[in-house]
Amino acid sequence: MGQAQALEKKYTVTEFLEMEEKSEIRHEYYDGEIFAMAGTTMNHNRIVSRLRGFLERVFLPKGCDVFAENIKVEAIENFYYPYPDVIVTCAPDDVNGIYIVKHPSILVEVLSKSSANYDRGFKLRRYKEIVSLQYYVLVSQFECLVELYTRTDQVGVWTYQSFDKPDAVISFDLLDFRMPVSSVYEGIVFLEEEKPEFEI
Repeated sequence: MGQAQALEKKYTVTEFLEMEEKSEIRHEYYDGEIFAMAGTTMNHNRIVSRLRGFLERVFLPKGCDVFAENIKVEAIENFYYPYPDVIVTCAPDDVNGIYIVKHPSILVEVLSKSSANYDRGFKLRRYKEIVSLQYYVLVSQFECLVELYTRTDQVGVWTYQSFDKPDAVISFDLLDFRMPVSSVYEGIVFLEEEKPEFEI
């Protein structure tokens, strides 16, 4: 996801939600501050589309739902409302909701040059506080690399795995499905000029 730019004013959550209904651009909300979201690359959009399509085939038959880019998640009630790139939820309140997912099972962020550190640090810490969340997935758009954080039975403990081969298969045992890395990057051409100057 592209890095956000702050607007200079403190808002209540109610004011934020009212503004978002009328706004033509997306904003994230954190502790009274509102951040306008930056645009993304074509590869970012392609990867989000591949992920959403794959996850819909897995989860729609189970009565769950999958959202991409334009739906907020309540990471911290009345405090933090970001837009993950992809959300999977099986909670009836979310499936029948309107604007906000409150009980996600999976959150996915496709890394950009500007947001990689933010997604790996700040967002990771906040997302881990979501009680329903079982998986947090980070996907590079510059190389074949998918990173997976998995909640364990031990409070506050998550496992980490990385997958950098197209023929690798990622197991989501808590939700009983598997996802080939090749399905994430189908048709994606990594452009040398798009790679960041630093390792992400």
